Amino acid sequence: MSFSSFSQASSASAHPLAAYGWDADWEAEFAPYAEQGLLPGRVVRVDRGRCDVITTAGPVRADTEFVVPRDPMKVVCTGDWAAVDPAGDPQFARALLPRRTAFVRSTSSERSEGQILAANVDHAIIAVSLAVELDLGRIERFLALAWESGATPLVVLTKADLVPDPTGLSYLVDDVETTAPGVQVLPVSSATGDGVDVLAAVVAGGTSVLLGASGAGKSTLANALIGADVMEVQATRDADGKGRHTTTTRNLLVLPGGGVLIDTPGLRGVGLWDASSGVSQVFSEIDALADGCRFHDCAHESEPGCAVLAAMDDGSLPVRRLESYRKLLRENQRILARTDARMRAEIRRDWKLKGAEGRANMEAKRGKVRKP
Repeated sequence: MSFSSFSQASSASAHPLAAYGWDADWEAEFAPYAEQGLLPGRVVRVDRGRCDVITTAGPVRADTEFVVPRDPMKVVCTGDWAAVDPAGDPQFARALLPRRTAFVRSTSSERSEGQILAANVDHAIIAVSLAVELDLGRIERFLALAWESGATPLVVLTKADLVPDPTGLSYLVDDVETTAPGVQVLPVSSATGDGVDVLAAVVAGGTSVLLGASGAGKSTLANALIGADVMEVQATRDADGKGRHTTTTRNLLVLPGGGVLIDTPGLRGVGLWDASSGVSQVFSEIDALADGCRFHDCAHESEPGCAVLAAMDDGSLPVRRLESYRKLLRENQRILARTDARMRAEIRRDWKLKGAEGRANMEAKRGKVRKP
């Protein structure tokens, strides 16, 4: 990201970080670090162990050496608020303020670790291209992670100009609204500008993260919101509507109408990560139906008096919705089980190390260890 917008953003408010989301609560959180002479700043980009931070003194390229823990969930991420040491060369990010929200997915590794895509996010914009057939299951997956993050999700149907028939477009919007109860669904065309002003008004009040598959038009949409070509755009393949990764890092950008936007690379895999409450939110109608089941622990498989199965039989609950619900629940349970197993293994390893150290110390005290 270019830092050329810093002076313009800072002049818009009394506090130089106000345009980046700084408020009284963040200032109160930062007070102990201010007493140490550290500067507050927001991470706008992370790359190879270093991060670009906008501080009260201007842009800084900081080293993250002092805030790189063993836990991958606590590494520096775009959107974090950091305490930066202004002295020295290079400068260092010494600490991170506690996150209000975090968008997390499961990695593809066998270690079942979470990967933080964005921190301190208010709105999760899920970009879905209308150039290809809607994948409602994938939308539900994104929504589960978005609700779990603590952010408010918003589904944006990009490339709406490719569906010129208003009736056909309304049917597509209805399909997604049924899939996303309680979530705003907004058709947008970056080419014509339709819907961009509505989206800009929605995200003006905080930090938004832009998510979606490669080719969904995220970078084009980011450019439309910013009003300038700051993000590189590549054409998608005509055969399947997919594109290459135009965006390779997560970048935080200030929007001219207010708010900030975190653009992310296209996501091929969207694995759940401890998203049980998010899944319940996405399938809220199934949870509501479950209150009418005869048994409180009904699995909605073949139990007598199951209100969920009854709704499926009478057509009020689509079969696809129930199947998707079951699939995401099973996946989330597997992730939790694997994560718990990994944590137990790490605890056992730590116990063994501490036990070995304890035995070595006892032997040394008893004089059983020969001196070299």
